[in-house]
Amino acid sequence: MRKKTLLLGASENPSRYSNIAIRRLINSNIDVVAIGNRKGEVEGVIIETDLKHFQDIDTVTLYLNPQRQKQYYDYVLSLSPNRVIFNPGTENMEFVKLLHDNNIDVEVACTLVLLSTNQY
Repeated sequence: MRKKTLLLGASENPSRYSNIAIRRLINSNIDVVAIGNRKGEVEGVIIETDLKHFQDIDTVTLYLNPQRQKQYYDYVLSLSPNRVIFNPGTENMEFVKLLHDNNIDVEVACTLVLLSTNQY
């Protein structure tokens, strides 16, 4: 089974890092699901606005500022991902502690850099 990534904070705007990340994940043959403020689509990935209970999420990568993350704490925990990536500008020690307390790995890193250096 291939690993699946949930991208939180997705955007249809091609200049947004979340949009670029979706395209790079797809190009790296990583299954992607996405949630954003507005419904949309990027390279065939539907951007959902509802908190769907996706199955088999390995990684959650965050493109939301810390204040906007609070509403997703319980949701992310319910998915039981193996890790959560805090991209630049999303660092949130409160959420990091909550994830650690639930035995979920945390990376403070850039998804785009991890992909380009084959460390994803």
